[in-house]
Amino acid sequence: MIIANDRYTYRVTWSEEDQEYVGLCIEYPSLSWLAPSPEEALAGIRAVVAEVVAEMEENDEPIPQPLATKHYSGRFMVRVPPELHRRLALEAAEAGVSLNRLASTKLTYPASSTPGGPP
Repeated sequence: MIIANDRYTYRVTWSEEDQEYVGLCIEYPSLSWLAPSPEEALAGIRAVVAEVVAEMEENDEPIPQPLATKHYSGRFMVRVPPELHRRLALEAAEAGVSLNRLASTKLTYPASSTPGGPP
């Protein structure tokens, strides 16, 4: 049984150890499904998730919200060592941009050497 409004985040990858494809669901990290083809691995993990969701609904347990439907504010806090904070603040000041802009650019363009914008 596949859920009609299934919006969970799935991934299929090769397992060298098992010599099969493994289907995974980000919202349910303890679940997986092994299969000889990627298509079968995806179908398998989707079926397992559907079964688990049905059981959770039956038991009035909270169902994880799909990542794709969550609202993201665009803000998150990252703790870094004081020396790294100092170095980044200096780099931002030298580039004439805010520390936030520098961090956002570095996350967007990790190999970028241009602190204020795309490479």
